[in-house]
Amino acid sequence: MAAPTGHTTRVTETPLRHPRIPRPRVAVLGAGMIAGVHVRSARAAGADVMGIVASSPERSRAVAHDWQIDVGYPDVDAVLSDDRVDVVHICTPNHLHVAQARDALLAGKHVVCEKPIATSASDARLLADTAMASGRIATVPFVYRYHPVVRELRARVLAGDFGPWQLLHGSYLQDWLLSPASTSWRVDAVAGGPSRAFADIGSHWFDLVEWVAGVRIAEVLAETATTVAERPDAGGPSFSGRSLASSVRVPVTTEDAVGVLGRTTDGVLVSATVSQVSAGRKNRLWFELDGADASAVFDQELPESLWLGYGNRTETVVRDPASNSLEANRLSLVPAGHAQGYLECFENFVKDTYAALRGEAPEGLPTVLDGVRSAHLVDAVLASADRRAWTTVPG
Repeated sequence: MAAPTGHTTRVTETPLRHPRIPRPRVAVLGAGMIAGVHVRSARAAGADVMGIVASSPERSRAVAHDWQIDVGYPDVDAVLSDDRVDVVHICTPNHLHVAQARDALLAGKHVVCEKPIATSASDARLLADTAMASGRIATVPFVYRYHPVVRELRARVLAGDFGPWQLLHGSYLQDWLLSPASTSWRVDAVAGGPSRAFADIGSHWFDLVEWVAGVRIAEVLAETATTVAERPDAGGPSFSGRSLASSVRVPVTTEDAVGVLGRTTDGVLVSATVSQVSAGRKNRLWFELDGADASAVFDQELPESLWLGYGNRTETVVRDPASNSLEANRLSLVPAGHAQGYLECFENFVKDTYAALRGEAPEGLPTVLDGVRSAHLVDAVLASADRRAWTTVPG
């Protein structure tokens, strides 16, 4: 089988027309759960977190105090005008990403932008063009690439261990919006964008499978479902299970679940189920890659091992720096048997982003171009569901 092309464009393809930064100085836009992860990861990666922006000047000061950050900026403009800030981490609601990221790039800052980087493919392309023209680094946290056993699996794919692909399939299931009384800003099509479940978590599944298997999805046939017709008319933090039963209820126009069939450019069948209403499933990103010679399974909730299947036996491969591939070893922060998980993935992603600022080209670093790819997939899934027909994925 052909070796994976990998759809990440290396950061060195963007001309580095800026000084190399040995110790980044960082500001974070947003103060929710994911912003806290960015702050922790930036510090772990050796950055100085200079300040944070929340929903109001008062909230910014309060969060800065709680998170032991020196500055609670009054607004985004104050960040962009601060010459001490090298990198802006954007962790705000989705509809703000494009404008904030473009403004940061044009102000000479590097950017780490949460996905989706835009709520349409055209806006995502605009952001990518801005990044390329600015010569600044712009990365996107498709952090599940950073599980060491994912790198181990990709190394085995590159070595040709699986033969031609026969079938690629799996699911990404959560339950945080199972209750009709639960809500979040993500439910709102204005703040979150026209796609919710697919853009939020399905995007991770497809990024990971395309990157690990070395394939491109050429066309999709999708069906969406909104299983909770109305929810409270009030935003809330993601993944909180926050119930607002007394609030005014409004119609829900974003999807709770998606089923996607696809075919790769080589004609391989792909299938994925995505849900935010599957009881008991907290963050189960699971995929199986079935090749002519072997199969492999990765489960994000059991991130320390891979299942491998052969015609006459099965095997479990564990994360072990003594025997894993070079890339898996690079990302192993603790010895075998000491569990690594999501937070270490994020830390390694941020470390690689900062390495790119020093002129390095880390393997597998997801850039704004991967965000554009994801936006094309989101648009194609929505178009297919609307037309109830196979739809081509651009690029």
